Amino acid sequence: MEEHTERKVPMIAAKETGPGPGRYNLPPTVGFVGHDYTKFSSPAYSFHGRTSHSAHLSDCSPGPRYYVEPCLTRFGRSDGPAYSMLARGKSEDNKEKVPGPGVYRPEKCLIPTHRKPPSYSIGSRTRYRLVDQVPAPNTYSLPPVVGPRVPLKGSAPSFSLSGRTHRGGHSEDLANTPGPAHYNYTDNSIYMRKGPAYSLLGRHETSKVGPVAPGPGAHSPEKVTNHKRKAPAYSMGIRHSEYTTPLIIEVPN
Repeated sequence: MEEHTERKVPMIAAKETGPGPGRYNLPPTVGFVGHDYTKFSSPAYSFHGRTSHSAHLSDCSPGPRYYVEPCLTRFGRSDGPAYSMLARGKSEDNKEKVPGPGVYRPEKCLIPTHRKPPSYSIGSRTRYRLVDQVPAPNTYSLPPVVGPRVPLKGSAPSFSLSGRTHRGGHSEDLANTPGPAHYNYTDNSIYMRKGPAYSLLGRHETSKVGPVAPGPGAHSPEKVTNHKRKAPAYSMGIRHSEYTTPLIIEVPN
């Protein structure tokens, strides 16, 4: 009987992929559980919930939240004088109302032995009496000094512009003949040689059969590098398979 030998397949190193650097985890240095024993750890504390008020019934001493003023000592208060500003109290009606110093005006006191300047008072306008029928000064008016009829004054010549009359005026047409504007204008091309005439039409569409040549804007002379020095350029290729055998060329010595 023939023995069936198992064919050995050579191992490809690229298929044997091991764990990467992100696979390994270091112990944490924060917290208490699982802390790195090679690192120093600070003390840790835990916060619990507030207990019920019944547990504090026997504890009646003040805590640190009470503020003690620095002026209070074990010998008493040690502080300077302090004052407070209060509102003005209401004056009692039964007391005597005496004027204060700001009420007096010594400058208004009249001294009989001193000279006093004259003083006047401005009162309201009184009504006119019925017996006074004299006109006021603003009732009189002077004669005007504009125009030809000014008494005791020399006036310059004046003229008036009136409308144009149809009869008896300088524009009256006594001959009744037509003027130059009554004749119609005759075109010169009727009795003379006619000049060339042109009309502007719309632009025709270009035929699509003819060759389409690029315009001046299609050329880019700055991109031509055949006769000039050119900077190095690189292209990004595709990603090859990791199982591809690299090309090895023997270099002669």
